[in-house]
Amino acid sequence: MCRSVLPLLVTLSPALLLLLPDYTNTQEEHWKDYKYGRQQDSELPDKKEFCSWKCLLFTLQWPGAFCQSLHQPAVCMIPQNVNNWTIHGLWPQDVMDCCRCWPMFKSDVQELEAELNEHWPSLLKNQSSFHFWRDEWLKHGACAACVEGMNSPLRYFQINLKLRAQFDIHKLLEDAHISPSCDRPYKLSEVQQALVPHLGEKLHIQCVTDEKEREVWFQVKVPLSRNLTVGCDHHGNTKPHPPHGHPCPTDTPFYYFPIDHQQPQTPCG
Repeated sequence: MCRSVLPLLVTLSPALLLLLPDYTNTQEEHWKDYKYGRQQDSELPDKKEFCSWKCLLFTLQWPGAFCQSLHQPAVCMIPQNVNNWTIHGLWPQDVMDCCRCWPMFKSDVQELEAELNEHWPSLLKNQSSFHFWRDEWLKHGACAACVEGMNSPLRYFQINLKLRAQFDIHKLLEDAHISPSCDRPYKLSEVQQALVPHLGEKLHIQCVTDEKEREVWFQVKVPLSRNLTVGCDHHGNTKPHPPHGHPCPTDTPFYYFPIDHQQPQTPCG
């Protein structure tokens, strides 16, 4: 099933592709807030490498199992206002490095801050949410900005929030009677039956193995084409995206742990 979110782009004012020239800390006083995009600059670095991508992965993570995906679970936390799937990122594929020439400032996403804190929070004690957003922008958003409609930090994060609203995994699972549990594991086929009709058959469902050797579901990746249509084939080398996981097994049921704000590292003992 193919779904396009191109109408989402139409709701944003059109702008030309924004890429900024290289900068240094000593030139910081020359920067302005590029919230709404700028026209292409003649002194840009070569765009071929970071604008040649064809597919993206829209990645959502489950806070109830995020800690289990870390090498050091003690560094994680779940804010009290977080009770649902959260955004991990929107990643152009087959791109090794994005242009680091486009800084991001808090003012760029100030109007989205409340939504981002709810739907895209940092789950690490040593990382603020803004630093998480800025890292995602520099690593991935600056490449996504090759597409009109995501060609500024504001627009990139707006699109992520709209995708998060469209791909409401919690509701899809709830409708299929799949809910977090410490006692009831699920088969991959059950989860696929609930999600594939809405997120596409190329959906990635990822698990981690916890300290008790249980398979635990922690992440979903939705392949999207350049125009944000569900489903896209990508090949080649891509950058790894920690936390690390593996495809949930087809022959072993896995757990969908509940969120525990007080003991996020051990929600099920």
